[in-house]
Amino acid sequence: MQTATIAFDRFNQMQDDACHERIRIARARLGKRAVILGHHYQRADVYQYADLTGDSLKLSRLASQTDAEYIVFCGVHFMAEVADFMSKPHQIAILPDLAAGCSMADMANLAKVERCWRELNEVLNADEVFTPVTYINSAADLKAFCGAHGGIVCTSSNAETIAKWAFGQREKILFFPDQHLGRWSGYKMGIPLDEMMVWDPDLEMGGLTPEQIHKARLLLWKGHCSVHQMFQPAHIIKFRNQYPDGLVIAHPECSFEVCKQSDFVGSTELIVKTIKEAAPNTRWLVGTELNLVNRLAEEVKAEGKSVHFMAPTVCMCSTMQRIDPQHLAWTLENLADGHVVNQIKVPEHEVGLARLALERMLAVS
Repeated sequence: MQTATIAFDRFNQMQDDACHERIRIARARLGKRAVILGHHYQRADVYQYADLTGDSLKLSRLASQTDAEYIVFCGVHFMAEVADFMSKPHQIAILPDLAAGCSMADMANLAKVERCWRELNEVLNADEVFTPVTYINSAADLKAFCGAHGGIVCTSSNAETIAKWAFGQREKILFFPDQHLGRWSGYKMGIPLDEMMVWDPDLEMGGLTPEQIHKARLLLWKGHCSVHQMFQPAHIIKFRNQYPDGLVIAHPECSFEVCKQSDFVGSTELIVKTIKEAAPNTRWLVGTELNLVNRLAEEVKAEGKSVHFMAPTVCMCSTMQRIDPQHLAWTLENLADGHVVNQIKVPEHEVGLARLALERMLAVS
């Protein structure tokens, strides 16, 4: 017989040790009915329970290949959305804390993007001139917008490849929500900086003149990651002065200036792979989220590798930090008792178009 749904209030003030015990018991009760996904940026006390680890798209793809009934995504909202529309019909995507969002994703919402599209149409025919490209770090309705307008999704590892495809469709790109990933990708393709304009969604016509819109090959949404925004060229200069033989690797969500001064630029998966495959006794400065950097530093320490966090201040994904042992224990106990909590369900009218934009990406990359 099913018990009543357990209210989160009973877990809110619970000590971590008690939560960890209840997590272990609930996981044992669930068995293979649930798969726990842990994003690279997840806090260590939750990450330890992950059945699968990696970046957001990798995790959704892996989860869809399991037979688990419940996909418990220890990440943020847009990641659970992707897991929902990529998964099998019987699978249910769950986010342990609905407040775990993404500040970057929130910088571009459907209303603002649709307004941008209307304003672009006042200058030229947007559907004939622009290919919309959304970073996977965006809401499902924006992925659906791209699907409806001949656009596509990209990741931090394939953004340049996707941009080349997009230019093959139309002469210009509208790239959102992260301006830094878009700018770095355009730069690697040889696009001059003065042909990459920033569209400010809070200003009329994005703050641009018709002449600037005509000139721009790449319109970059004024959005950024609050974590990667913290890293500065001065941090790299200080590191190189102290360790002349040290190597610098940064995520492309970092500013253009940071990327340009780095030895390597790439996704979280590439950062992990590059450092793990590097020669022993090498020293690295890493520009990405703190939980990943700390975990990586421990994993390669035995090989004499030193891994340094780029910023002098603590800098982690605060929204992903919301998923704590208390929320995970509450989620798993409810599932074990037969109660689905915090299900993430993308509306049916968005699913087909969002999947179309994602499938275009998978076909290209």
